[in-house]
Amino acid sequence: MEQSIQLNEHNKQEYPPMHTCEHIINRTMINLFGCGRSVSAHIEKKKSKLDYLLETAPTEEDVKRLEEAVNAVIAQELDVTTAFITQEEALGRFDLKRLPDGASETVRIVKVGDYDECLCIGAHVKNTSEIGTFKVISHDWDEGNKRWRMRFKLIAS
Repeated sequence: MEQSIQLNEHNKQEYPPMHTCEHIINRTMINLFGCGRSVSAHIEKKKSKLDYLLETAPTEEDVKRLEEAVNAVIAQELDVTTAFITQEEALGRFDLKRLPDGASETVRIVKVGDYDECLCIGAHVKNTSEIGTFKVISHDWDEGNKRWRMRFKLIAS
């Protein structure tokens, strides 16, 4: 008899291409800037924004490198897959601080090829070929909080 997996309810209706792109951006920010995943996110179909804690403000060249790197990953046509593990199995492998109080014992991992994996209950595309082209449309720096906010959109391929 197959066991039914019970996950927490999800109260958002993400646009799957944008939400999947967020995963790629997060991994790319880690790779390029050595920061953590975004500390704040607002993901919408038309445009989205992400906030990162960084030591210094990214330059225009950094923003261009970010766009190129994210678009290079998207162009690889990577499969986006899911797997289920227990919170105990996730310890030390994933940051569990963002799990809500009373989170289910079973958590879902979303993998973008071999490029990124993280805990997530949101909606995603099946392959990065469904995302389109990533474009940063504006960004600003908060020196006091060392916070970089990036606004971006996806351009249909």
